[in-house]
Amino acid sequence: MSSSSPQNPPPSSSLSTVAALWRLKPFVRPVIWRLAGGAASALAAAVIALMIPIVLEQIIRGPVRSGELGAIVWGAVAVLGLALGEALMVFLRRQFVLKPSTEVEYRMRTELYARLQTLPVAFHDRWQSGQLLSRMMQDISLIRRWLAFGLVLLVVNVLTIIIGAALLFRWHWLLGTIFIVTAIPLWIRGYLFEKRYGALTRRSQDQAGDLATSVEESVHGIRVLKAFGRGTHALRRFSRQAETLRETEMSKASAIASIWFWLDLMPQIAFGLSLMSGIWLISQGAIELPELFAFFAMATVLRWPIESIGFLFSFMLDARTATDRVFEIFSETNTIADPEHPVHLAAPRGELAFEGAHFRYQDAAAHERDLLDGIDLVLRPGETMALVGLTGSGKTTLTTLPTRLYDVTGGRVTLDGVDVRELPLAELRRHVAMAFEDATLFSASVRENVLLGRAELDPHSEEGERVMREALDVAQASFVDALPDGTETVIGEEGLSLSGGQRQRLALARAVAAKPRVLVLDDPLSALDVDTEALVEEALRHVLADTTALIVAHRPSTVALADRVALLQDGRMTAVGTHSELLRSSRHYRHVISSLEAEEAARTGAIPIVGAPPAAAGEDGGTEDPRVVIDEGIHRAGGDHAGEELITEKEVRP
Repeated sequence: MSSSSPQNPPPSSSLSTVAALWRLKPFVRPVIWRLAGGAASALAAAVIALMIPIVLEQIIRGPVRSGELGAIVWGAVAVLGLALGEALMVFLRRQFVLKPSTEVEYRMRTELYARLQTLPVAFHDRWQSGQLLSRMMQDISLIRRWLAFGLVLLVVNVLTIIIGAALLFRWHWLLGTIFIVTAIPLWIRGYLFEKRYGALTRRSQDQAGDLATSVEESVHGIRVLKAFGRGTHALRRFSRQAETLRETEMSKASAIASIWFWLDLMPQIAFGLSLMSGIWLISQGAIELPELFAFFAMATVLRWPIESIGFLFSFMLDARTATDRVFEIFSETNTIADPEHPVHLAAPRGELAFEGAHFRYQDAAAHERDLLDGIDLVLRPGETMALVGLTGSGKTTLTTLPTRLYDVTGGRVTLDGVDVRELPLAELRRHVAMAFEDATLFSASVRENVLLGRAELDPHSEEGERVMREALDVAQASFVDALPDGTETVIGEEGLSLSGGQRQRLALARAVAAKPRVLVLDDPLSALDVDTEALVEEALRHVLADTTALIVAHRPSTVALADRVALLQDGRMTAVGTHSELLRSSRHYRHVISSLEAEEAARTGAIPIVGAPPAAAGEDGGTEDPRVVIDEGIHRAGGDHAGEELITEKEVRP
């Protein structure tokens, strides 16, 4: 983020409206003189407009009263010249403010996006995507419109009213006093209006964010809604939210109508009282008819500035609320940032270690045990480690720690003996890459998605082509060549135009193309068919030969890729060893493997395990059967791809 970006501003609720809007100063500073030029042009237009009644007074007092046609013509020319001058100043105002305001909008939007990219995953866990989207698009656009239009006109119209009110005293003090006194109720109503309208505006914009979230969820989940026939249910939920927003908008409209009532009423009362007072003053000889005419001409010029105050005031409150909402994101503390004194790894070997690693989520209750409770595990350079455990044991959470998607809350994670928190984030994530079970792709070409982690490469260079092809070959993703534009095919939002297996293969190719020293895989093959999985696993064996790998295993076949296996149980590392060693020594490991086999059989329609009776769960989740499994081989039987089944054979002894 640039140096002009705001850093940890005070809470919005503790600021006045002016102080809250003053936080926009870092973004406005580069264009302040252009905006000032726009305000000066607008003020010049207002002053010219205020001069017209004075000129009219002189025309009526002189040429009109004397009947000099030539003087009247020159007077009309003077009024026309003033009108053209006013129009020119209005034109200049627009020219001055439009481009700078869009520059502010651009700067705020890019700074906010950069902020969202640097904030930790924990922040995104708490915030709805629709709320972030509404701040990024709706709120920043509203701020831009206020800077270009609302702020300039509010300042100019207030000055116009002050200058015009002072000029009204030029003709008679009583007429000026009537104008000032009738404005007092407007000030009172404006104060009350600010309190009510500010709260309604914040509620409305938050509800709009919730509504955007509902739309986004429905669009992304349209297949699920259609599959379960829940479109009507989603519509009812959306309608309730939309109705709540409509009610809030109606309350806002009611508040605006109330202030407009007073803005319309008080000028009419002022005109009526001024007319009666003016007639009385003429009868008393205190003023003349040309002066009364000029007074009403001046009051007419001031009519729009007075009436616009309510709208501009509500606009300012809208902008204040939008500013509060945007700065809520800017004020978030980034807990995962580059170290103050970074350490660099010139030639990383790829040794990954967890040393007494603890982790708990921020919203976890104080009495709850840590989700990861003192993990000790070392992955030697080039070693492939399978991580197994029952659902909820903490496997996926553990995989987020090496790349600092989350930071440990105790202990540390090291790469080649260096705490990962001491490495620059860009360097760390260049050395450690991830592939997730839930593969996320971007609305870009296949080439751009696969080479996402290789920013130093030109995607269209020979080197870029070679790296991409190697990664696609490993992931068995040759299907991309059959797409309409091959690797240049834009795959659509989040890759939903592809099957689950295709998305996973591209995500795996992306991780492989990054050429990391450490590769963390969170069950990246779960959506693949049996044949493709076998081919991918065979290719991965070559890739992982010199790459340290931590693989979350949800299948027995994934375990077969590993040099060693780590068993995670209730957030603790209870056993580490080879597959055969753990089968002999750990009842819980045998129970976990049996669970994986059962899930695999249910998924693939594999032949059930034979030769072992049902196991009764022991206190550690293992089997109490006296027979001990001492070896397990996993192979595939059958000839053709069709009808291929997964058979597990166990050698047992009494």
